[in-house]
Amino acid sequence: PFIDGQSGNQLGPVAQPITRTARRSATMVFMLIEQIRTDLNVATKARDSVRQRTLRSIIAAVQEAQVSGDTAKELDDDGVMAVLKAQVKRRIDAAEAFDAGNAADRAAAERSEQEIIEGYLPAAMTDEQLESIVADVMQANGFVEKADMGRAMKAINAEVAGRADGRRVADLVKSRLA
Repeated sequence: PFIDGQSGNQLGPVAQPITRTARRSATMVFMLIEQIRTDLNVATKARDSVRQRTLRSIIAAVQEAQVSGDTAKELDDDGVMAVLKAQVKRRIDAAEAFDAGNAADRAAAERSEQEIIEGYLPAAMTDEQLESIVADVMQANGFVEKADMGRAMKAINAEVAGRADGRRVADLVKSRLA
């Protein structure tokens, strides 16, 4: 502990300098949200209002996720990715609702925001890749009946690891189960 020279009071532990390794690991964990913040600055300077609005909403969603629950927590890149996936899903649902309500301009705006957000996510699997994984997992585990749907989805989602939309996976699994 550090002792104040004048009062003699204990002030707490001496702060240790951040080592190069600690600095590197801290920056690597939170790279995605920092990239989004940097891109927001670039969009602001370029006066790109759509990108600016979208990136601000992403940052707000990440901050909301950090303070939700019983305790505040920092999100790592996986947590930020989960927030981004939820935002993409929200944009897809909104675009579909606007299409159903004959608001094509608002649906197009939602789709443009969706494209911006998808730029921060890993590339989605092609249909061929997804079909191959579904076939392999279902054959390896012997999933053939509708009753196996839950177990099949769990096993396939473990393989897919978020690179495909859950609806696509579910539709493909349903089509293969008798």
